[in-house]
Amino acid sequence: MPGPLHGVRVLDLTGVVSGPFATMFLADQGADVLKIEPIGGDITRRSRATIDKEGEFSALFISSNRGKRSLSIDVKSVSGREVLTRLVAQADVLVQNFRPGTMERLGLGVGELRQRHPRLIYVSISGVGDTGPYVKKRVYDPIVQGLSGFADIQSQPVTNRPQMIRTIVCDKTTAVFTAQAVAAALYAREKTGQGDHIQVAMLDAMISYLWPEGMMQYTVVGAEAATVDPNDRPDLVFKTSDGYITAGTISDSEWQGFCRASGDPELAEDPRFATPAARSVNATARINKMAEYISQHTTAEWLERLDAADVPCAPILRRSEIIHNEQVVARGIIAEFDQPKVGRVRQPKPAARFEINQAAIGGPAPRVGEHSREVLRDLGYGDGAIDKMIAERALRVAV
Repeated sequence: MPGPLHGVRVLDLTGVVSGPFATMFLADQGADVLKIEPIGGDITRRSRATIDKEGEFSALFISSNRGKRSLSIDVKSVSGREVLTRLVAQADVLVQNFRPGTMERLGLGVGELRQRHPRLIYVSISGVGDTGPYVKKRVYDPIVQGLSGFADIQSQPVTNRPQMIRTIVCDKTTAVFTAQAVAAALYAREKTGQGDHIQVAMLDAMISYLWPEGMMQYTVVGAEAATVDPNDRPDLVFKTSDGYITAGTISDSEWQGFCRASGDPELAEDPRFATPAARSVNATARINKMAEYISQHTTAEWLERLDAADVPCAPILRRSEIIHNEQVVARGIIAEFDQPKVGRVRQPKPAARFEINQAAIGGPAPRVGEHSREVLRDLGYGDGAIDKMIAERALRVAV
């Protein structure tokens, strides 16, 4: 069966990661995603170490653009804007993450396009939104980590020095919010016949994402100073005698199970840890006490003990271990396929699994302009007109 978004046409005018990652999810779920690239190609083809001889592909690009088609065109040229105008008329969804005002200068602003195409779902991804004093800032993931509280929540316990999360968590989380919003807008359009304008700012997405437990002490208005910071405690990384594990003891049964596994059942009677509330108030002491016990035995021994006591636990895997982990292998999470010009590559399968309309990796990432000629022919352009655009450097075709 085709994916749940089969038949949906997505015009992807995004670059870097937040937009391309979002539209890749749509491609995995069956949408026809046409990536509009500049003549030189998306910046992420070259922003990390390239993995092919010609320098056309990076691992980052493949992992954000698999399963798409590529049209490489100069959107600032007259012929480029004409092509885009025709494509918009056929599209269900347009996604862009240019800086505010860019699309309007290209004649592709939301007001103009949605007036002409009321069924169009127009998606604008930005760093901090299109209002406020920061609107003109150039924004990347670390900027949003700093503004949203993510760097603060990672602060070192002793020095209180903020730390960045070492992955582009803001870009990728924004992509998930965006893909979900597109699906919601498509559903609404089925009922009303009307498209929509979706605006997703990375800052908005990350504050929303952080809030449930990361901002607990700021939830009740007027009680901020009286509430303990739930993150002012050691993390749940425990060193065993030969590695690292993580374990959680939130409920009474989990704490009592840990005490049994530790070989010190009397620990369960310690009033500092006897109730969920007490364990929360005395979290630092509890976690340090757990660390004392865990350091005395191997990872394998602790995992066996904790599993037997029904305590949440897992080994902390190095990245080199993930693809061989027994649970990852059993689930078949990682797929392999041939990427032209690169060779065999690995990618995670779509995380949301559909029983009937199955999501699937739709194929490799495209070369720059791999589908340019095909797309223009479908729009009614003859080979002469296409060759003229190529000669004018308004169009690039993969050779």
